[in-house]
Amino acid sequence: MAQHTSLRQLLERAAQRGIDYRETSPDRAVAPSAVAIANVDGFLEPMPEESVADIAVLEQLDEIGTPATVTMTGPRYFGFVIGGSLPVTVASNWLATAWDQNVGMHEVTPATATLERVAMNWMIELFGLPEETSAAFVTGATIANFASLAAARNRVYRDVGWNVEADGLIGAPPVTILVGNEVHPTVIKGLGMLGFGRERVQRLEVDGQGRIDPTRLPKVDGPTIVCTQAGNLNTGAFDPVGDICEAVKPRGAWVHVDGAFGLWAAASPDREHLCSGFQAADSWATDAHKWLNVPYDSGVAFVRDGAALKAAMSITADYLMTDSDFRNPSDYTPELSRRARGVDVWAALKSLGKSGVAEMIDRCCSNARRFAAGLEAAGYPVLNDVVLNQVMVSFGDDARTRRIIDAIQEDGTCWCGVTVWQGQTAMRISVSNWSTTPSDVDQSLDAIIRIANSEVVNERQ
Repeated sequence: MAQHTSLRQLLERAAQRGIDYRETSPDRAVAPSAVAIANVDGFLEPMPEESVADIAVLEQLDEIGTPATVTMTGPRYFGFVIGGSLPVTVASNWLATAWDQNVGMHEVTPATATLERVAMNWMIELFGLPEETSAAFVTGATIANFASLAAARNRVYRDVGWNVEADGLIGAPPVTILVGNEVHPTVIKGLGMLGFGRERVQRLEVDGQGRIDPTRLPKVDGPTIVCTQAGNLNTGAFDPVGDICEAVKPRGAWVHVDGAFGLWAAASPDREHLCSGFQAADSWATDAHKWLNVPYDSGVAFVRDGAALKAAMSITADYLMTDSDFRNPSDYTPELSRRARGVDVWAALKSLGKSGVAEMIDRCCSNARRFAAGLEAAGYPVLNDVVLNQVMVSFGDDARTRRIIDAIQEDGTCWCGVTVWQGQTAMRISVSNWSTTPSDVDQSLDAIIRIANSEVVNERQ
């Protein structure tokens, strides 16, 4: 029998290793080395016949796992729209994990259920959403979109006298689904999971920044759901949701906003104009692990008609305390068992306050503009209007652009991703980390331009 370390000693060692990782993140290469990646094969072993000492398990996890991580927590990771988790949210996450609360019913977990309700109300105020809005704390934007669209399905069917939760989709009236050509794939996935089908959507033409043109909307008749977005994945552009709502809501359509990261622009006085008219929509999805910089995973679905969300998500059983005067979180989420995600959101909002959230959003946008200016000054065209935190750049033809991106990732100074924008391969820079400074941008620009220029020189030789 293995000797197991005391609880205090084990957790203190784990905490110290975690602290070491976070303190060294700014100086680490963003991409792991080839050797570190090869070493993860050390995890590929038969399950032990006998127990292993806890401290040995922790040591193996750290010694093999840590070197093979991409430093997403660091200030020079720009590959996806990923925040770096604020220190206070790492601390709150550790404490909430120690609590080990299964947030389903208020009577069973009153502290964490209350914290989620407070965090929900703070975000509703921060985004300027209708006061009656309800919310669900879920894994990420995929399930936030799914939950929002489940509520939409409930409402549009209820309006025509069909109980979709009881009777399902067989024999149900058809529902028209309108999406922009730049719709995020998580929305399409959610529609598929809800039985609407991934291909049975009407795609709407978009402009050069990916925005739906409201003047080209088809006539809406019968049950209809319109999916819009706040913050295009590549350009950061916003659909004119207010104009779309004016066009379709009088005919009974439900308007959903996929605001995985862009919805946070509403928290900035300098950028809330981008969300003008969004309050007229019926549902909104966002990620807190993106621009609020809380640990994974943390998505939030907001729905104006809380009864529709509850009807789509609630669960009853003889052993569950569902008849309550309090708000039971499990009535609004797909999961019955889940971790206390709202604790980290509450901690971030409490720590930052309204002004701190706005400053963090504005700082990321300022750093994105700094990237764009530096790239254009070096002769590399930026392909989008930099209205938010997204920058796309081309280094020439598709093959050259891809080679340069691969070299940048291998270099390790920063990490930027590849995308294809309206037929053209580009490098995408997403500035979402609370700790990114102008110095980090300049250091990254130096590496990007050095590598790009070197590629061009090599081609000419």
